Formats: sequence, C-alpha cells, structure tokens
Amino acid sequence: MIPFLEILLALPFLAAVAMAFLRTRPRGQVAWVAAAAPLLGLLVLAWATPSVLQGWTLRADHAWIPQVGMDLDLRLDGLAWMFAGLVLAIGALVVMYAHYYLSEDDSAPRFFGCLLFFMGSMLGVVVAGNLLLLLVFWELTSISSFLLIGFWYKRQDAREGARMALAITGGGGLALLGGVLLIGRIVGSYDLDTVLASGDLIRASALYPWVLALVLAGVFTKSAQFPLHFWLPHAMAAPTPVSAYLHSATMVKAGVFLLARLHPALAGTDLFFYVVTSIGAITLLLGAWYAIFQHDLKGLLAYSTISHLGLITLLFGLSTPMAVVAGVFHILNHATFKASLFMAAGIIDHETGTRDMRRLGNLRRLMPVTSVLAITASLAMAGIPLLNGFLSKEMFFTEALDIDGHRGMAIAISLAALLYAMFGVAYSLRFVHETFFGDGPHGLDRVPHEPPRWMKIPVEVLVLLCVAVGMFPAWTVAPVLHAGATAILGDDMPSYSLAIWHGFNAPLLMSMAGTVGGIALYFGLRRLLDLHAIVRQSFGRSLFRWNMEALYALAERFTARIANGSLQRSLVWLVLAALAAGAAPFLFGPHALPPARAPQPMPLLGWLLWLVLVACALYTVRIYRQRLLALIVLGGAGLMVSLAFVFLSAPDLALTQLLVEMVSLALLLLGLHYLPPRSPPERAPRRRVRDVAVALAAGLGIGLLSYAVMTRPPGEPASLEMLARSLPEAYGRNVVNVILVDFRGFDTFGEITVFGVAALIVHALLRRARLAPEKVMSGGPVKLPVPADLAQLMFPLTLTVSVFLFLRGHNAPGGGFIAGLVLAVPLLIQYVIQGAASVESRFGFDYIRCIGVGLMVAGISGAASILFEAEFLTSGHVDLDIPLVGKVPLASAIGFDTGVYLVVFGGAMLILSMLGTIRPSRTRVAHLGVIEPGQRSTRTGELG
Repeated sequence: MIPFLEILLALPFLAAVAMAFLRTRPRGQVAWVAAAAPLLGLLVLAWATPSVLQGWTLRADHAWIPQVGMDLDLRLDGLAWMFAGLVLAIGALVVMYAHYYLSEDDSAPRFFGCLLFFMGSMLGVVVAGNLLLLLVFWELTSISSFLLIGFWYKRQDAREGARMALAITGGGGLALLGGVLLIGRIVGSYDLDTVLASGDLIRASALYPWVLALVLAGVFTKSAQFPLHFWLPHAMAAPTPVSAYLHSATMVKAGVFLLARLHPALAGTDLFFYVVTSIGAITLLLGAWYAIFQHDLKGLLAYSTISHLGLITLLFGLSTPMAVVAGVFHILNHATFKASLFMAAGIIDHETGTRDMRRLGNLRRLMPVTSVLAITASLAMAGIPLLNGFLSKEMFFTEALDIDGHRGMAIAISLAALLYAMFGVAYSLRFVHETFFGDGPHGLDRVPHEPPRWMKIPVEVLVLLCVAVGMFPAWTVAPVLHAGATAILGDDMPSYSLAIWHGFNAPLLMSMAGTVGGIALYFGLRRLLDLHAIVRQSFGRSLFRWNMEALYALAERFTARIANGSLQRSLVWLVLAALAAGAAPFLFGPHALPPARAPQPMPLLGWLLWLVLVACALYTVRIYRQRLLALIVLGGAGLMVSLAFVFLSAPDLALTQLLVEMVSLALLLLGLHYLPPRSPPERAPRRRVRDVAVALAAGLGIGLLSYAVMTRPPGEPASLEMLARSLPEAYGRNVVNVILVDFRGFDTFGEITVFGVAALIVHALLRRARLAPEKVMSGGPVKLPVPADLAQLMFPLTLTVSVFLFLRGHNAPGGGFIAGLVLAVPLLIQYVIQGAASVESRFGFDYIRCIGVGLMVAGISGAASILFEAEFLTSGHVDLDIPLVGKVPLASAIGFDTGVYLVVFGGAMLILSMLGTIRPSRTRVAHLGVIEPGQRSTRTGELG
C-alpha cells in the first residue's frame, strides 16, 4: 500500500531541504520547486477526499518510542483534511505571491526553505494521531515562525517581533506539554482516538481543572487570545507573504485547531464554558476596538485577526453543536478573506512604498483592480450579505441569542456580538475609505500602479472564493464544512441550512444594526476625534519589555556572582553541584550504600599501575603552578588509566582513552601558548583550604560510589543479555561497538550532536578572538625538519590504520569514534610542529561541513530502518560476494558509524584549527617581548 499520509507530511520538509541546494539557481526555479510541495500535497489530499467525505478516518501507525507512548501515528479525518487543505492551498498561493513580492536583495531559497519548514510543521500538527507527536510539531511551528517573522533580521522590529512570538508561544508550548502529560496519565495513552473517546473519564478526573488550564494556555498563546494577544501585531514586521500565511490559515489557527481537536475530550463543563467563552468575548471586542485606531494596514488586519480568533474561540466555548459548526465555518471564511487582505496590503506596500493609511488614499484611481479586490475582501470581513463572512456571522448571532441556562452570559454575549458587528464594520470601513477613497496619496516617493499580473492571481482566487461561498454556500463549502464539523461532533452533528436568506429574524436585525452602527461609529469618530493623531502604545509590549529587561538584569547579576570569568570559581560551583546531586539520595532519601562483597585480589602489575597513577596525580597537585610540566605528568595519569583498561581486558576503552589523551594533550599544548608558564600563587589561605576540601570531598565521593558499584552484590547483569543478543540481532561480535551504534545508538546520536555543537561553539567564540601570547620570540619560527617530515610520513600510515579500525569496529576493537581520533592525531602533530597556516594550505579541509555531513549521514542511516517498518537505528545485515575478495559481511550500522567517524574527526580538527589560528591582540604590548604577570588578569588571562 502506498504510504499517502507519510508522503503528504514529508513533501514540505523534503522541499525545504532542497532549498539548500538551490542557492545559486534562478528565482523562478526556486519558486517552482517550493510550489511543487503544496501542489503535490493537494493531489495526495484529493486521493483521500472520497474516503474522508464518506466519514472514514485514515491512519498510518509507526512505532517510535513505545516505552513512553510516543508513536509516529498519522491520522486524517474530516477536520484534519479540512485544515490540511487550507495549509496546502493557501501555502501554494503564498509561494506564488512571494515570488513577485520579494526583492532582489532577499534570499528566495532561505525564505522558501523557512516557509516550507513551517508548512510541514503545521501539517504535522494537523495530521498527528498521537498527542506527543502533535506537541513535537507544535513546537516546530514556533521555531519556524520565529525564523519567518525574523526573516529581515537586520531590522530591529523584526528581531523583536520574532523574539516576542517565540517567547509567548514557546511558553504556551511548555504549558501544553504539562497538559498533554496529565491527559496521558488520566487516560493511560496518548493515542488521539483513545483520548477523544475518553472525554467522560477526563472530565470526571480531579486533574481536569489543571488539564484544562494548561491546554488552554497553549491554545490562547498560539491563537493570540487575551491577555497574551500582544505578540501578534508585532509579528507584522515579517514579510507580507508570511503575515498572509501565518495569520490566516496556519500559525494562529493552530490554537483554535487544537481547541476543536480536543473539544470532545474537554468541552461539556461549566468551567470550560465560562473560561473559553469569556476569554473569547474579551478578545473579540478588544481586538476589534484596537483595530479601529491602527494606522498601518497590516496593524489593522492584525488586530482584526485577534478579534476573529476571539470569535472562533467564543463559538467553541459555547459548545452547542451549531456553535461548533459556526466556529468551523468561520475558520474557513476567515482564512480566505484575511489571506486576500494581507496580500492586498502587501501589494499596496510594494507599489506605494508605505502601509500608513495617513499617507494613502484615492488608490482606486491608480490601482483599480487591486482596489476592487481589497474592497470586496473588506466587505467579507465586515460581514456584508452575499459574501462568506456574512453567513458565519449570522450563525454567530443565532447562537449568541440562543444561549440557555446562563442568563447573565446570554445577555453579555449578545451585547458583545452586537458591539463586534459595529466595530468590525468600523475598522473595515476605515481600511476601505482611507486607502481607496478621499484625498491622496501624500508624500510618496513613487507613482503607484498595478502590480505584475501574476502577483494578483492569488488575491483574485481568494476573493472569488469569498463571493462564491457567500452566494452559493451549499454548492461550494457545504461538503468541506460538514466533514470538518462531523469530525468534532460525531453523532451530535445537527441539521442546518446554508441558505443565504432565512427571512426577517433577530440575527438579521442584529446584523443590520451592527452595519448601521458601525458606519455611524466610524464617521462619528472621524468627526469627534483626529484618528490620524491617535497613537496607541501597546501595554502588553511594554510589559513584555519590562519583564525581559528584568530577566536580563537578574541573569547579569547571577552571572557576575557565579561565572564572572574566573575558571576556578566556575569549576568550584560545578563540582559542588555535582556533589550535592550525588549526595542528595543518600542524605535525604532511604537510599544507602549497598553492602560490599569481597573484592578480587589484585596482582602485582595492577598494584604497580595503581601506584604510578596515584603518584602522577599527587605530583600534579604538587607542581600545578608549572603548567607545562603539570600537563605532561597528568598525561602520565591518563596513560596509566589506559593501561588499566588493557589490564582489565577492555581494548576498546583502552584505545579510546589513549587517543583522547593524545588529542587532549595536543589541544592543551596549543592553549598553553596563551597562558603564563606559571600559575599565579594563591593569595588567600582560606581559598586553598576550601579548594582542598572540595577536591577531597569530590574524590572521596566518586571513589566510594565507584567502589560500591564495582563491589555490589551479584545479580542479573545487563551485559549477559547484550552478549547474547549482539551477534544474532545486531550482527556484530564487538559488543562495545554494538552497544554504541545499535543498542544505545540514539544516545550516541545525541552525543555526537553535542560534540559537533560544542565544536561549532568553539569556532564561533574563537574565529574573531584576539589573544596575546605570553612571549614573543625574536627572529623567525624555528624549523623542525625531521619531526615535520616524520609527521607527514605518518599521515598515510595513520589514514590506513584509521580505515582499518573503522571497518573492523563491528566485530573487533575499533569503530567510528576510535578511527576518527586516529585520523586526527597526525594532523594534530602537524598543527603543533608546523603551524595551522602550513597544514591548512596543504589540506584545506572544511571541518564544519564534515560535521554537518556526518550528522546527516548518521540521521539518514538511522532513519532508513523506518522504511522497512523497523524502529530507528535497527540494524540490517547482508553478505556481499566480491570477486577476488570473497564473502564480506556488512551490517547497516556501518552507515551510522560513518557519521560518528566524520563528526568526531571534524569536531576535533575544528577545535584544533581554531586554537591554532587565533589572531594576535591589537594592543601594543602584545607585540613587545615578555608580558609582565601583573599586566594579565589572573581570572581571564586577558591583558589588563
């Protein structure tokens, strides 16, 4: 069977990756590749349409992390199908629009890559069949929207808007995580079908109020509900195609989608009714009122979006079947007219150079086609008859007037509905009147004209939908609305009519009153107030800024006390934290050290290794002020540890320890170049006593824990199971390597990711660093021809050894980690002997790309097992019959090990190359012979 749902979800992500390879291609080709993902996705969705319209739910289940209940389950019912259609259809139109909107200075591959990343994340939210999986995609929408809002990263408003959106929606995501975990605890599963069928169980639980509060926190932050609505207007700093996409069909709709998705599980209580309805009503009125006083076209549309999201939230809060139908209907209507309005605003900005309505006016004469399109969409937003917004507004009025059992709320909601109608007409009228009528335009640096023909096509398509749905709802939107609402209501789906005329009734009178009142309100405000002079400051923005500044100040004070540049102080705090974490279970819990069994006798060789190890450690403490000598002696301690592993028959660990010791020694030797040859003496006796006490406590604690582990009573060790399963299941005889690349391959993947990120951080910190060496030797550099020649001769030999160790690693001591370090050693020696410039002029290897390719290879090779319906990083095996060589056994884990190999080598060499290429300080004293110790900070090593 063709995996249609998997293809549907993968298409945007694959296209986003493809953008990275199209940086030099013409913009038209980039746009076509970007548009291919939503267009192909619509074809996949069309295949599923007959089944969905018949009421079926399509599923694709893949086990991922069953231990925690997290599976790659995809689920397509009517609601998911409807939202997926919105995401893909409007996404395709936005891609087409953005092709003409972006300037030549904007990177089209970067823009479309971020847009497709967001599109895939939103699709993941929509089709996820597991709450934990939904949460993963939920957070990806926050990250990708941060990248989109901050696309013009050189502008301060874009950076601030992106940070604000990420902070608010990210915080809501954390709250949602808590709610999802509580739902899983109540229900016993995170499977969406199970959760939706357990509504009575959830509502009856004592944890229900906490579940509701946490889930609604995620919903309200994402859908910009009061009091966390203020981030959305500041997200208007994004390019207009982003605003048209995020604030019509996707990001802000994610919150109301989740509210609709979990409606069967959470709705049906007075708590849900009062909280959701009240917040929706407040947001409805607040957003509409603020929209009237905005001067920026996108600012007005942003606050109107907040208002319409409040309307949808209010309808779901009412929880009656027809209110849910009205909420789903308005999701569709709002997506069409708001996307077209944002695009029209972008066209106006693109052709006039401004979005300030105070400088616009009379554009109907200069841009007649755009004016007709924008005016029609504005009338749909105002809820004028024969347009789609009118139908869902009438449904809202009907439900507001039919609230039973809550008389106070019925009156309040009815009044809020009437005010909403008035405010909506008022801000829509201002948008139309001040942009397309009156005097103007004023102070423009260009003569406005119509945009390119194809730039208007997306707006024309959306406006045509507004008219078609408004005039022929039963022939156009009825099947989509029925499928989406049925997925929420199930058997409670009511019968309703989408006719455009229901006679003279109370909802129609409210609509007429709202229209007349809105016209009167707008012209009354124009007469009484100077709307152009009113500038409203965002209280939410000011509060957010105050909180961020207070947080930065607190972090600065904390950093000054804890990490003030003194490496010694940082180490003390680190060791004390480790001591506290290790001792807490024994001091404050029932845990105690287990009774130790009799240790094994140690032969003479073991005692000898132990004595040398202890002697090296004690002598290092004795001569710690002589840094170079202390480093060499400490290397002896590392060598003894390696020999100890040999003594204990652990060749893999011995090789790893030895190679890490060699690489670390070379790196530290490069670092010593920028430190004084002797450490400064301790100035305070109390500090010396403190350091001795901390060191003794840490050493004794680690020693006791190690002794307790090694002498614990015998039980059923995990090693026996790993030994038994290594060859038959992972096709490897080297159990240590099998553990790294198979049994605990996910841990290894995380470790190499951390190692690669650490190397990149070192690169970022040192690539512009300027440090002064402790001494500047007179004359040119000393040439060491014999060691240099030997180092060059070693490279092909060590390369051969490295490949040999890599290939044998699955069945004998070796593997990707060891092989990567072996390959790095000769280059390390050449860096130390010949200098970075000489080595890199001959090799010229891109270590950063090596890290990236390694992580990609490891991830792809691990994910390949999913194609065979196996878990991530599951090993496969094949025997290759090679002529003249014979039968060669090959395990699929070699692909993952290749990624480890590349990341270890690239990371180690990147750190080394940065330490070897630090530029000298610009200060005059840095170029003058010996620097006096008093001139250098004892904390940071920098010149005073």
